[in-house]
Amino acid sequence: MSPGLSIFVCVLGVAILSMPVFAVTQRGRKDADAERKGSRFLLGVGNFLIHWFMWAIGPAERFLLGIGATPNHMNAGGVVFGLLSGALIGTRHLEAGGWAIALAGVCDILDGRLARTQQVASPYGKFIDSTLDRFVETFAFLGFAAYFGGQTVGGLIVTAGLGGSLLVSYAQARGETVGVSGSGGLMQRAERLVLQILACLLDPTVTRAAGWEEGTLLVWVLGVMAVGSMGTAVYRTVWIARKLQ
Repeated sequence: MSPGLSIFVCVLGVAILSMPVFAVTQRGRKDADAERKGSRFLLGVGNFLIHWFMWAIGPAERFLLGIGATPNHMNAGGVVFGLLSGALIGTRHLEAGGWAIALAGVCDILDGRLARTQQVASPYGKFIDSTLDRFVETFAFLGFAAYFGGQTVGGLIVTAGLGGSLLVSYAQARGETVGVSGSGGLMQRAERLVLQILACLLDPTVTRAAGWEEGTLLVWVLGVMAVGSMGTAVYRTVWIARKLQ
């Protein structure tokens, strides 16, 4: 088992063991971020997972608050890990790239939580956070494009995935400018991140065990994500348009 997958298995094991602890100790407690994000993650099915995750990263949040970290530090960290993910994936270090994507996502979540705890949430923060998210996502897709090199099918899927991901965000942002916030759909940012992370972490092991060419699982997962993202972008566009009529 590769080091990257070994770490994933250990983290997954600790996560599964911690879930009953969370369920017992946090019964009845509501987290504002989890309530908002959980209602959308996997169309609400992943509500428990979001609440658990916000609880799980609580120690990291408290540590960052203790050392005086700010939302801007988290934004910078997200960009650094985003750039790193693209570089690692592009140089065929998929597992390390998957971990970099995961750390960029954690920075993105902690950014908002620090801002609300420190009472510094502002239009500036909302703008810079959402805009840098698009940069981070683009960096990862540039890595995927480099990974598949001259492969026509892989290149088309990566392009469709990037385009769909940006259209999902654009539809919501554009809707908000005209007074309608369309944030529904299956393939939102959290779902896209989870799929990218799992594909990067599992592809080397799965393809080796199955005797497939490396990247086979990754391209299939990116294909699912591309179709889902395009579908979500269309759904949001239609939903917002109907609300405006």
